[in-house]
Amino acid sequence: MTRRDDIAAGLDDVRRRIATAASTAGRDAEDVTLVVVTKFFPASDVRLLAELGVTDVGENRHPEAGDKLAECGDLGLRWHFIGGLQSNKAAAVASYADVVESVDRVKLVNALNRGAHERSHEVDVLLQVSLDPPGRHGRSGADAADLPALADAVEAAGMLTLRGLMAIAPLDEKPKAAFERLAEVRATFLADRPQATWLSAGMSNDFEAAIEAGATHVRVGSAILGARPSIK
Repeated sequence: MTRRDDIAAGLDDVRRRIATAASTAGRDAEDVTLVVVTKFFPASDVRLLAELGVTDVGENRHPEAGDKLAECGDLGLRWHFIGGLQSNKAAAVASYADVVESVDRVKLVNALNRGAHERSHEVDVLLQVSLDPPGRHGRSGADAADLPALADAVEAAGMLTLRGLMAIAPLDEKPKAAFERLAEVRATFLADRPQATWLSAGMSNDFEAAIEAGATHVRVGSAILGARPSIK
């Protein structure tokens, strides 16, 4: 099998799983956007994905993401930055990303807005909410209680558009329980900001549970592209 055949097989399987999960949840599969995570994979794989109908790709490391986009800028893809973001790199990320999914503190907002201004292009933003218990080592994401202030900051920025929320299920918890909590957080958030309808949740091993909980975007890498290359 060629690399294209391998990717096509993985993509077909994931699309089938999305359709099944959506049907089980009484949803339309067309309402779920697949973001293929291409971290560590070459630009040639991104080109194959585009040939196979993928419209959204996700990267979580700068400057790898910017370098890859520069090689694939002719493909018309929507590029999502999904990794943890340092404030001193936020402006650079906003200079190429169409969507930044990992905004978890106000300090990032001004830098992202500055980068978007320099690019003269609005950037879609998702607020990352933590599903981990407070105080956990390596915890990322904002507390649910801090989301209103963070959303206010994004909405006050001239070149950022608030689209919704993003979250990652904790590794030591059943995804269904974590995403049920996320659904509750989202319901409260939407009550005040009904236009912020995007919910990015779920990865290769748990996106069915995320779709059941209302995810509009799922971030899938290894189930489509295979194990990440060992050389990084």
